[in-house]
Formats: sequence, C-alpha cells, structure tokens
Amino acid sequence: MYAGIETGGTKTVCAVGSEGRVFARVQFPTGTDPESLADQCAEFFADHPVTALGLGTFGPCDPDPDSPTYGHILQTPKPGWTGADLLGLLSARIAVPMAMTTDVNAAALGELRYGAGRGLHSLVYITIGTGIGGGAIIRGRLLQAGQHPEMGHMLLPQSTGPGVCPYHRNCWEGLASGPGMQARSGVPAQDIADDDPAWILEAQIVATALHNITCILGPQRIIIGGGLGSRKALHEHLPALLDESLAGYLPSPSLRVPELGGDAGVVGALTLAQDHRPG
Repeated sequence: MYAGIETGGTKTVCAVGSEGRVFARVQFPTGTDPESLADQCAEFFADHPVTALGLGTFGPCDPDPDSPTYGHILQTPKPGWTGADLLGLLSARIAVPMAMTTDVNAAALGELRYGAGRGLHSLVYITIGTGIGGGAIIRGRLLQAGQHPEMGHMLLPQSTGPGVCPYHRNCWEGLASGPGMQARSGVPAQDIADDDPAWILEAQIVATALHNITCILGPQRIIIGGGLGSRKALHEHLPALLDESLAGYLPSPSLRVPELGGDAGVVGALTLAQDHRPG
C-alpha cells in the first residue's frame, strides 16, 4: 500500500491505495497551521501501514530534491504557510520514503497513468476554478526543475478589462479564473448559464493560453478540469477556437475533461509514491 496526500488551499485529502485505486481516505480543512495538518495526516496513516508517500501540494513550492528548501511552501498568500517545510514536517511523523510535486503535476500524473491520458507519453493538465494552475508530463517525466510551471500566470494579449490577479493583473488567472469571470459579468461564475455569451469570451481567453502551451510544450493531449474548466459550455467552443488560433501551423492537441474527476490529484500522489517505493 502507498500513501498519497493532496494539500489544496482549502482542503487536504489523505489516501491509501495502489495501482490507481483508493482503498481508504480522509479529508479535512488545510487550515493555517502546517504542524497541525502534519499531525492529522500522521494520525490517519498510523492506522494504515504504507511503504512510501507521495505529496501533491498547492504552490508555489520547491520541488527540487537538490535544493536546501525542497518540500517547502514558498511565497503564498495563504496565511501561515509561507516558508513552511511541509515535506519535513511529514517526514518527522511518517517514517517512509517520500516524494513531492505540485497538486496539478500530481493530477497530470494520475490522469496519464489511470485516466484520460492512458497510452500517451505527454500531456498537460489544467485546472480552472478559483485560480488557474497547470502541470505537465513530457515523455513520461514530470516537468519541474529549479521551479515548477506556473501556467496560470502567463500574460495574455487580451483586452477584456482589468484582471483580478494581485500580482500580474491581466495574466491568465487574472482574466479567466472564477473571480476574473465574475469581475467581467458581475455574476458568480458557477451561476452563469451555459448559453450565456460570457462563455464565448471565456473560451477565447482559454484558447489563447492553450495556443501558447501547445507551441511551447507540444503535448499530445490537454486535460482541463476544475469547477469552470470542466463546464460543457467552455468545452463546446474550445476545439474550434484553438484550431483557428494555431491556424494549421501546428496540429491541435486533443482536449478532454479529467476521467478521474476530483480524485486526479490524490491518485497522482499515490502514483508518485509508487514510483518512489524502496527498491
């Protein structure tokens, strides 16, 4: 059995499983106290013996095993978490080999191995909700080095009014996240009807970002999830808009919603643990 932890900005999921299957799980608020969170995780795994642990966490974080701050949360707006040595806190409580990546990279790994990316070697996983994040696997390997991708903060040539990102204003997240969509429409994004023209503009913004991702990474498939990213109203416009944007210069990658749904991140964390098991 392997241990998987997905720490999000709001909730944390701990699971025990193997080969893409979850056999036991627990969920609790992430909160503002990293030590308390590590205690809760350790309490769960004390009743479920495991041989390795994989962690997929919100960012920004340090995923470089050669870095002195490997496993730390970096400059985050989440109270109480800037500088937290999350992997170290877990290692002090759970005595098994551990590996970590971002939550979106973990979701990409889960979908590649057991979901909508089965049979492929390269894909990008995007989540669009309160924020926008992206993870990538190229030729079977997670894309992360000294830093992990922050696809949601690429700047886009869109003139749709001021974006809401406190760091970059008109980045992809600032324009197309739930808060960005609400700032344009005056309506909570989840309440916008599928036939509202707001989805056409949303799809245009997302297609521009997917154009950039395709030109840089050339993935075989882009999987788009999250509360907004999974909406049918978005996906019915995206393929044609991406084809139009690429203009035949490059073939468009196939676009899919996650097969693993909300479990993509924790299944990916379990897979990360399995790939880093002893021996």
